Amino acid sequence: MKAKEYREMGMDELGDRLKELQRNLFDLRTQAVTEKLENSKAIRNIRRDIARLKTVINEKSRTSLPVPAA
Repeated sequence: MKAKEYREMGMDELGDRLKELQRNLFDLRTQAVTEKLENSKAIRNIRRDIARLKTVINEKSRTSLPVPAA
């Protein structure tokens, strides 16, 4: 998924999607250990999606905080 699509989601949806991706990553790592992983690039793709998602969550949380006066 693209970062643009993540930015259109709400915080609840982003949290649910993050949990889903982390679970998928765990499953893929388990398959890799048991040598049943068919697509070796899937782990890399999931990790990048998680990073994109965390970046968007961080951006949204920063914009919702008030800016302190200097």
